[in-house]
Amino acid sequence: MHVSVNGTRIFFDVSGEKLVPDGKRMRERPTLLLLHGGPGGDHSTFRPLFSQLADVAQVIYLDHRGNGRSDWGEPASWNLPQWGDDIRGFCDVLGIEKPIVLGYSFGGMVAQSYATRHPDHPGKMVFYSTSPKRDRAETYAIFERLGGPEARAVAEARWTNPNPETSAAYLRVCSPLYNPRGKRDPDAVARTVRNEQVSFQFAKSDDGPHPMDFRAALANIKCPSLVIGGEDDPITPISRSELLAACIPQHLVRLVRVPNAGHGVHNDDPALAMRLLREFILAT
Repeated sequence: MHVSVNGTRIFFDVSGEKLVPDGKRMRERPTLLLLHGGPGGDHSTFRPLFSQLADVAQVIYLDHRGNGRSDWGEPASWNLPQWGDDIRGFCDVLGIEKPIVLGYSFGGMVAQSYATRHPDHPGKMVFYSTSPKRDRAETYAIFERLGGPEARAVAEARWTNPNPETSAAYLRVCSPLYNPRGKRDPDAVARTVRNEQVSFQFAKSDDGPHPMDFRAALANIKCPSLVIGGEDDPITPISRSELLAACIPQHLVRLVRVPNAGHGVHNDDPALAMRLLREFILAT
């Protein structure tokens, strides 16, 4: 399905009902809005696992502008302020109030943009394997620890000179290091609709008009927030989750560090990830 948001057609899909029969009334369930990683990918990385949460929430999957099945539009609009405003605009178009917004990896950066630009809008936030600021030196060091000098060199080439060749090498050498225990679906890449150009542009975005640094703005968050990070995550290291949690008002935030897990705890321990999210959704 598509809706027009801020002048661009945005693709979304839904698992679960918003209203469910409960005796003599229809009971409303919360809306869980999932923001995928990338950039350049789509929401399919959440499926089918996250559909399990449809027993406690209406789950909505969204492809960011420039990504997946949404209109790609103009490259000038591929930036975090616009992506953050699109989340608010998407909710306004569909009449979604007080959503629980989960941002994974790059989607967590979009979630930070949304939550800090529109702090009165979300009901709850989940910042999942993400970072408030880039620190590539730490990332390169972790890749070297996990995969040796080759992994470090390939990661540096990908992020300093993003192009099809460096990306292909990164997918071959570095991506397998993301999750120490996880068994990735071999068909996941094939079913993902990708726009590599948005990925290349985002890699260079700190040199442009929209560098990423949410540390000060995270103090504006007004809703309960859950920060989840894997202790063996090379691309958004656990120190980034710790920093993010430290920047949110402390009475609103809970940090969960998961040992022996990498990028996206669900890739290493899906049962734990679903339990953490279900508990947070149901918490009052």
